[in-house]
Amino acid sequence: MSTTLDDLTAAVAAVCGLWPGEHVEGTEAGRLVALNDALGKVRRLADAATVRVAAEIARQSRPELGADSLARKQGFRNANVLLASELGIANGEAARLVEVGEATAPRVLLTGEHAPARHPHVGEAVEAGVIGMPAASAIIRMLDRVVTTAGRTATDAAEQTLIGQAPGLTLDALSKVLARAEAYLDPDGVALREDELRAKESLRMREDSDGMLHLTAVFGPERGAPIKAALEGYVTARLAAQRDAAAARSGMGESGQSEDAPADALFVDDVVDAPRPTIPQLHAEALALICEHLLGCADRDVPVQGATVVVRLSLDDLESGTGYALIDGMTTPVSVGTARRMAADTGIIPCVLGGDSEILDWGRQKRLFTPAQRLALGERDGGCAGCGAPPSHCKVHHLDWWKRDRGPTDLSNGILLCTSCHHRIHDSGWTIRIDGAGIAARVWFIPPPWIDAAQTPRLGARRRFDYVAA
Repeated sequence: MSTTLDDLTAAVAAVCGLWPGEHVEGTEAGRLVALNDALGKVRRLADAATVRVAAEIARQSRPELGADSLARKQGFRNANVLLASELGIANGEAARLVEVGEATAPRVLLTGEHAPARHPHVGEAVEAGVIGMPAASAIIRMLDRVVTTAGRTATDAAEQTLIGQAPGLTLDALSKVLARAEAYLDPDGVALREDELRAKESLRMREDSDGMLHLTAVFGPERGAPIKAALEGYVTARLAAQRDAAAARSGMGESGQSEDAPADALFVDDVVDAPRPTIPQLHAEALALICEHLLGCADRDVPVQGATVVVRLSLDDLESGTGYALIDGMTTPVSVGTARRMAADTGIIPCVLGGDSEILDWGRQKRLFTPAQRLALGERDGGCAGCGAPPSHCKVHHLDWWKRDRGPTDLSNGILLCTSCHHRIHDSGWTIRIDGAGIAARVWFIPPPWIDAAQTPRLGARRRFDYVAA
């Protein structure tokens, strides 16, 4: 504990050294980022101390102690309520503090013998301030779910791998990694979890007094993926149409737009006659239009702008029937059986790319990337190579620009980026490096010197979010 407190004291001193004074408004950008990083370190080290204290409070508040329980002596029902009250957090968060503390501390067995912690690697990472309590709790819970089937050796190796991946990931991104790690460690459990998800599927309809129809729906990955792809494809097409209309009204025309210019540059607020619909409104519009189309309306054109569902799995898993598969845009892995069923449906694309029938490199003969190239880049990048947004939210961009740099329309010169990341790359001076070839290549984002003097490359694309066993 003394090491943790010493580190915490040093981290607080670093924050004090960076703190600009009474107000932070107007703080220079580099110093502000450094201050935020220092505060993050303080928070994680405070978590390390808190989980240790929480675990000991829980130990001294065991139910079998009765009236001698520490929590009861302090006037609380149990340790979780004491912690939640004193720390100002929810009972669930207090329970996670205790959970992490107990899982990362050395144990005393019933025989009186001392044993190492159940999750020593997580404990070391928490103690060092590398990860915080929320990430530690998520990793511990996943590993505890699969340890019986996967075995202690496999989960110990996975724990080390996950500790290496977790720093710098948001909890949402970490949840994707954990879902794939769980499928890798317990492939037989994927089908069982699918059965549970299917049992939860439902769609309820209710008409209110104003005549509005309310839909409440829950779908598993198998049925949810085509629904999501169709709705998001329609929204993408509508937004593209709005950009084209704005460009035409501003006198630019399609020929006036550079392919490599930021997509949002064509949004012109003062040339739109009516307020733009929100994304939820566009989703509702898409669902209504698709249903009208199904019922046989006269207009057979339902614009979904290349919406596809890609299901990917390894050849070994496909042939053996074991393992798991991934669906574009969905976090939860599915079983091989589900992948086979989906691949047999129209509009579902199994991940088989780059065969002799597909031309994936065009050099200077074509300016725009082909659908086959886009699918191949989707396999490599997994969506936006920067932030991980779904492929339907992204466009293919030339790394070396078509006009300025005479860059070829080849896979090695293409990258999937959402509008936000595209802006960041062009406006802030980032560069991109791609190591390797094909869908196994690694994409690296290199910050400009004013952001990182060392210009340390940052791993991008799906390599940052996929679980890759050691």
